[in-house]
Amino acid sequence: MLKYRYFLYEAMFVIAFMLIVIFLLHLPKLKGETVTMIGLASWYGGGEKLNKYTASGEVFDPEAPTCAIWDVPYGTYLKVTNLGNGYWILVRVNDRGPAKRLGRLIDLSRRAFSEIASLKEGLIKVKVEAYDPGWGGN
Repeated sequence: MLKYRYFLYEAMFVIAFMLIVIFLLHLPKLKGETVTMIGLASWYGGGEKLNKYTASGEVFDPEAPTCAIWDVPYGTYLKVTNLGNGYWILVRVNDRGPAKRLGRLIDLSRRAFSEIASLKEGLIKVKVEAYDPGWGGN
């Protein structure tokens, strides 16, 4: 019985180690190299039937500066710049959303979108950059 307990602990350690390695390999490179993407942005949270929870497990709040984007880890902060007027906002990734399959780069919460464009625009061209608070401003 004791032998199986040690085997279980070893297996849990190996699995935990593998998950940590996978997580670290999939983090965007923030220091020394800027990750920049250009594409279309839309907004969500305006009354359409939505899930109560985001893909990350948080309760969805349309008034929070958050976004849905694929290929970027949850919790990453992104600087989203409206290329039409130069306005920008910092948002935190907490969802995935349908943007990718609909040909958009990112879906912003209603509040985040309204800070950089009129909600009536619906779609805007944006530049998305991974944000590192250690950059020292700008």
